[in-house]
Amino acid sequence: MESNILLESGTNELELLEFVVGTKNYGINIAKVSEIMMYSEVTPMPSAPPEVEGVFMPRDKLITVVDLHKVLGMEAQPDEKGLLIVCEFNQMDIAFHVTAVRGIQRISWTNIEKPPAVANAQNSGIATGIAKIDGKIILILDFEKIISDINCSAGLDVSGIEHIEVTEKVETDAHIVIAEDSPFLNKLIVDALKKAHFENVSTFANGKDAWDYISSFKGQGNITDNVKVVISDIEMPQMDGHRLTKLIKDDSELKAIKVFLFSSLIDDKMRKKGESIGADEQFSKPQIGGLVKKLTEVLTK
Repeated sequence: MESNILLESGTNELELLEFVVGTKNYGINIAKVSEIMMYSEVTPMPSAPPEVEGVFMPRDKLITVVDLHKVLGMEAQPDEKGLLIVCEFNQMDIAFHVTAVRGIQRISWTNIEKPPAVANAQNSGIATGIAKIDGKIILILDFEKIISDINCSAGLDVSGIEHIEVTEKVETDAHIVIAEDSPFLNKLIVDALKKAHFENVSTFANGKDAWDYISSFKGQGNITDNVKVVISDIEMPQMDGHRLTKLIKDDSELKAIKVFLFSSLIDDKMRKKGESIGADEQFSKPQIGGLVKKLTEVLTK
């Protein structure tokens, strides 16, 4: 699916595909969506988790189908076949079976709130944001966590990190700031950094909180003595990673901070956007090994 917003820089906006599962409204960043299809029969896979309906092969590409009704604890109506939202992220092709699709909404990340901890616990923390559009509450789901919960191997690939050479010349005490709205991924990134002996880490659940923290060091001497590297997701409530990157790189004092974008959305278009706003490095989830290796190179004295 084409989306003009992918070509814009630092707007702090996204295009949200609104869809329905059962009677509830949900959303997904359109940048993750490759197409929307009428539901078609799938081939069940032996011993697959109950949320996985099976696989199908449109145009010679094998795609796994996940039933969001089962993920969210709902029953699909037998007389409603629904639709498939075909997505590409984390180097995977996944189709999510939903009841209906309502359309695309353009919205600012500032209008997306973090779900309350108590409310989010009901669905095991798989909502990353709440948007209110035209009087409707729309939950933005953490699709990476949904897939990782179904298949643990789809999480971050931390294999080999412990074998990355970290000599005494690497500034393992350098202050690293992480902006990642998924608590699940936030913890995995911190754990991966600790494996490589980077422990001076501050984490934030959105770009705005990270920006407020980073900018508080302005006027306090050499900025990289306070913050050396920022590792940021792209999709986040309040302020996305592209906006955070642009603010840092447009500031004469803060621009010395290295910014690594780490997102499931990194493709050719998004990479060009990241380059246009000054991102120093860009890495696609789930391969965190390359990020950690580059981090050791950047932080070598």
